Amino acid sequence: MTNNKSFIQVRNLVKEYKTAYALRGVSMTVEKGQWINIMGPSGSGKSTLLNIIGGLDNSTSGDVIIDSTDVEALDEDHLAIFRREQIGFIFQQSHLIPYLTAVENVMLAQYFHSMADEEEAGEALKRVGLGQRLHHRPSQLSGGEQQRICIARALINSPGILLADEPTGNLDRDNTEIILELLDSIHREDHFTIVLVTHDPFVSKWGDRVLQMEDGHIVGDEFIKERVKGA
Repeated sequence: MTNNKSFIQVRNLVKEYKTAYALRGVSMTVEKGQWINIMGPSGSGKSTLLNIIGGLDNSTSGDVIIDSTDVEALDEDHLAIFRREQIGFIFQQSHLIPYLTAVENVMLAQYFHSMADEEEAGEALKRVGLGQRLHHRPSQLSGGEQQRICIARALINSPGILLADEPTGNLDRDNTEIILELLDSIHREDHFTIVLVTHDPFVSKWGDRVLQMEDGHIVGDEFIKERVKGA
């Protein structure tokens, strides 16, 4: 039974392509402020599930309810507004604009939301440890630094949900831990709801809960007994 108090509710979600199913009747709930990790091998459906929750893809059937909003029922214009105001995205690839500086890349997210504010964007970058890199372009920054810009960009408009698809997939272990420590700090301070997709067991130990996916199904759901960081 679906918990009506859940912040995110996914009900009987199916995603069918011409020759295969990516999701086969997935149901899950996420409480407000919870950090869950979705684990699974390539092709298990975890990224498809994340994209549908974020309104980047449509399901074949089923429902996604976020804070009482039926995401699947929104038209394109209202869906764009919902994504812009409610969801922050972090992807494995940074998708930074190469000819813009770090602060300009963050300001771009502000521009699409309301009005760009360079001081506010700068403060967001200082929060992720890039106060000395505000005017550097992506090519002048390491992979870990680029991903920290992505985190600042994702959070600049204060979304309720942070969706992260393999955010450390291109990073070495040291930079992976820096990114996870940063997400952990932000999660504890601001209580964002985080849904993170990963195939890395080390990453899955961070957060509150792990969902295991195989062949379009959720086959495991367990709470993390002892978080890696924090009390």
